[in-house]
Amino acid sequence: MLVGNLKETPSSTHVFLLPHLSTFKPLICCIYVSFGEFKEISIISDDNQSDAFGEQQQTEMAQNSPEMCEMQLNGVSELMDLLHIDVDADVVDDRPGREDALYSRNVLRKQRHWEKQLAAKKSKRKEEKQRRKLNREQESGASTEHQFTKRVMKAITKERLAEAQSTGLKLCIDLSMTDCMSDKEISRLAGQLRRLYGSNKKATRPFHLFLTDLREDSRLYRECIRMNEGFLNYMMDITEESCLDLFPAETVVYLTPDAEEALETVDADKVYVLGGLVDESIQKKLSFSRARQLSVHTARLPIDEYMVKKTNEKNFHSKILAVNQVFDILLTFCDTGSWTEALQTWFPLGKGYVVAPQITLRK
Repeated sequence: MLVGNLKETPSSTHVFLLPHLSTFKPLICCIYVSFGEFKEISIISDDNQSDAFGEQQQTEMAQNSPEMCEMQLNGVSELMDLLHIDVDADVVDDRPGREDALYSRNVLRKQRHWEKQLAAKKSKRKEEKQRRKLNREQESGASTEHQFTKRVMKAITKERLAEAQSTGLKLCIDLSMTDCMSDKEISRLAGQLRRLYGSNKKATRPFHLFLTDLREDSRLYRECIRMNEGFLNYMMDITEESCLDLFPAETVVYLTPDAEEALETVDADKVYVLGGLVDESIQKKLSFSRARQLSVHTARLPIDEYMVKKTNEKNFHSKILAVNQVFDILLTFCDTGSWTEALQTWFPLGKGYVVAPQITLRK
């Protein structure tokens, strides 16, 4: 409840006459309104207002009972609470365009907030990119070779592969057995050839690679071109001829898991042949039969000599490896001279074999 006299004055100004709390002199509370918004609120105490509003008003307030005084005080308290209200929130402006202006301000505020977030994300990405670049530089600092640019490294790799074609160990991938393979197996073999070539590029002493018995009208040839970008530019020899058309039979060693003799060492004067075969049906001795057909010497990786069976839930043990896995083992052995290291590094754990404990590679 508001206790006091409301006096309206011209020009959108509302004047409340209220009793002074201590002297009961009139207070004038002026609320200036401009275009429907509260612009200023002030309380004016003026002793001269007694003439303006009359001595009768003061006399009546002085003669009020305590209850009336309490009601007046409550009224003043309510008015003071009113004066602390956020006026802008409660004022309704029906002027045309007001709603659009508020909407525009909201859109502008949201846009500025979005722009701040976007700038922060860009700055964070830039810092993260610089951090990764710094980490790469620090990691590559230990090796002089890693400090070379990509173009220089590509030139060095090309030079190594070119040198391998004249001085490297000769290794053939026999691709004459693709007719007995399904399309899925052909695709898997094409992927293995890509990984095999990738390993040879990274090697410090790469092999001189030959893909033999690969006809241009074969499914494998088309799949290799489809799956392997730049396949025709690989630095290796691709031919429709067999290994015996290229090399004397007495120099050829065909690696097959069914051979009786283990390969203990690698001879630079020999030509080693891997059977390019993916056989999900596990037809036994296909590569061994191919070697017999060629009447060449056979050998196997020394798995039995350096590895033992490991107990597993499925009781599964296999010595059949993908052509790229055999290639990686041979490549590592030629580089380190250690079958233990080569087998421990590249023999898949899922095959159920581990390096024998007594010859485990010391770390």
